[in-house]
Amino acid sequence: MAAIDRHAPVYVAGHRGLVGSSIVRLLQAEGFTNILTADRSVLDLRDQGEVSHWFTANRPRYVFLVAGTVGGILANSTRPAEFIYDNMMIHGTVVHSAYETGVDKLLYLGSSCIYPRHAAQPITEDELLAGPLEPTNEWYAIAKIAGIKLCQAYRRQYGCDFISAMPTNLYGPGDNFDLDSSHVIPALMRKFHDARSRDDNTVEVWGTGSAFREFLHVDDLASACLHLMENYSADEHINVGTGVDLSIRELAETIREVVNPTANIEWDTSKPDGTPRKLLDVSRLRDSGWEPRITLTDGLADTYQWFLEAHAEGVTLRGVDAL
Repeated sequence: MAAIDRHAPVYVAGHRGLVGSSIVRLLQAEGFTNILTADRSVLDLRDQGEVSHWFTANRPRYVFLVAGTVGGILANSTRPAEFIYDNMMIHGTVVHSAYETGVDKLLYLGSSCIYPRHAAQPITEDELLAGPLEPTNEWYAIAKIAGIKLCQAYRRQYGCDFISAMPTNLYGPGDNFDLDSSHVIPALMRKFHDARSRDDNTVEVWGTGSAFREFLHVDDLASACLHLMENYSADEHINVGTGVDLSIRELAETIREVVNPTANIEWDTSKPDGTPRKLLDVSRLRDSGWEPRITLTDGLADTYQWFLEAHAEGVTLRGVDAL
């Protein structure tokens, strides 16, 4: 497969989010000269008319579809309508407009939450739709599954080169650190930081700590996305991760060492753990020639340093509802 033309127009949908901003940084570093973005004030990705008009006017040749409404367990459970509506509409409008305007290639980014709650570990791509979903994020998962099937449908009916990648849990600079809507790493980082700022020696963490999770630095994901755009073209979605996991208890203890080493952890066992384990089988991705390069320890330190600098500069730590 040929490399992407570095001078062709490339659209990053969701460029202000955790993943989108990292992809933009990578494309700039790789010498891409025509990176297209559009803020929400200019383009509502849930509106087919607006999206069709934008695609017709700008004619991107490549699309990274990494926009969406995202959040942790609390956000998923309290905003189910937003999670399923926003994401299904965004996927639908962008994919259809990409087809209408003859986009050369589109990469759609899903989520590992598409897999069943009790999927065989490590999770291969074949586990999709093999069992019931995790109830705490089923609305988001259903929308993401629809996105995969949407790309497959346009590929099969119209011959579009639309591919799907399923990343594991992400973290990194630019993440959402709001305690009501963030994922586990930024939430824990914020809790330990706030406790240190208050001289409070106790940090409460949800669940029992027994659940296992895999984590990927967002810059590694951006690298994988560009690799797949240039080296992968198949109907089946492909997993993106490290192939290594750890317990939430181990994660909390690791973050404590980075942020607030003297803190004590109290586990709120009345809160849910979520899926017991979620480790991706990434052998297909590794066989294609890509591997992650950022260790969890280095990645956490990098993320916390970004947090401290952003906090000192008054940058919003709420993030945006985008991947």
